[in-house]
Amino acid sequence: PTCLRRHPESTRLFDAIMAVRLALGFASLISQGQAAEGPSCGPKEPLIPGVMGGKMYPKIILGQDIDWPNYAYMGTPPESDFEVEGIGKDIAMGLETVCNISMTVVEMRWGECWGDGAIGSGLKAGVAHGCMTYTHTHGARNRFMEFTKPILKDNKPGGLIVRLNNGVPEVNGLSDLNGKKVVDVVGWAPTADTLALAENKCTKQRFSGYTIVQPTMDTGNANNDALKTLLDGDADAMWVYADQVKNYQCGPGATPNWDCEMWAGFGTNFSYIQTGLFGHAQAGTTLALSKKGSGLKEILDPCIEKFLETKDYYDICVKHGFVESCFKNDFFPSSGSSETLTWELPTDQLTTKCEDGYCPCPAETSDS
Repeated sequence: PTCLRRHPESTRLFDAIMAVRLALGFASLISQGQAAEGPSCGPKEPLIPGVMGGKMYPKIILGQDIDWPNYAYMGTPPESDFEVEGIGKDIAMGLETVCNISMTVVEMRWGECWGDGAIGSGLKAGVAHGCMTYTHTHGARNRFMEFTKPILKDNKPGGLIVRLNNGVPEVNGLSDLNGKKVVDVVGWAPTADTLALAENKCTKQRFSGYTIVQPTMDTGNANNDALKTLLDGDADAMWVYADQVKNYQCGPGATPNWDCEMWAGFGTNFSYIQTGLFGHAQAGTTLALSKKGSGLKEILDPCIEKFLETKDYYDICVKHGFVESCFKNDFFPSSGSSETLTWELPTDQLTTKCEDGYCPCPAETSDS
């Protein structure tokens, strides 16, 4: 159909006919996996303030923060001149090679995307269409948000960190956390509500009787805030990704906005007492989450499906060190079973020590 000016007398009849034709056409495109092509009239994506909509194809804006290597970070030369970077950004831009679509990635704070158990102010106000690299968790997120298909496998287990006192955890792996205060990393998965779904890998019982507390400071980095709250004694444990400490170890070329010295206390001042806590997620890392009912999923999912089958997807996985986390396609080398990483192992299978940062299940039968 074409977008034309109409004589007032024909407006209602024309609108009725066009509404039917557009609805049938768009439904047909979705059923054929071509939602990104869209009908030929009107904006092709959810409208956001101050942005001209796509006239011929969807024009999508996605946000990310810059404090989560290699998912989302700020690039430095020669990779880029301080632009947003990460596996999410590279895959988002890659969609342009398989669909008639325009992708833009901008910097946003994670708290603008998803906050303390509710949609963030940025997505609520329409600053961007969606935010990238969010785990599709169970619980609260699904009451506010919708998720695209995942771009990585569901291999982001949760973990529990506690303080060490002369190398001994102040709360050990046998604890059910009854009466303990657990600090949440606000805005991040695993979300606070999903701790109730996790099973203690030493006792095979769920955690219960604990109190979720908020960080006692705001440094602009939610993981920093939660760990500082734990180390200051305002919480007994920290509910966090089991690989988060590994991701926050600073090295050459890093541009961290977190406290490198504090996180370097891994295995000395604090350690995991639970690892491999799956069950908090419905799916792995997704390309985008957006306001529920936005329709972004319907636009991006067909393009994601196509891109995951390309060599470019494999090359991006190699670039960011996610080959084992990516979905295999024909361009991935054939290999045997890969080694399970330490943080993916349930605690009762660990052979590490607390000084390594990952405490095994205690031999004694009393908890603390």
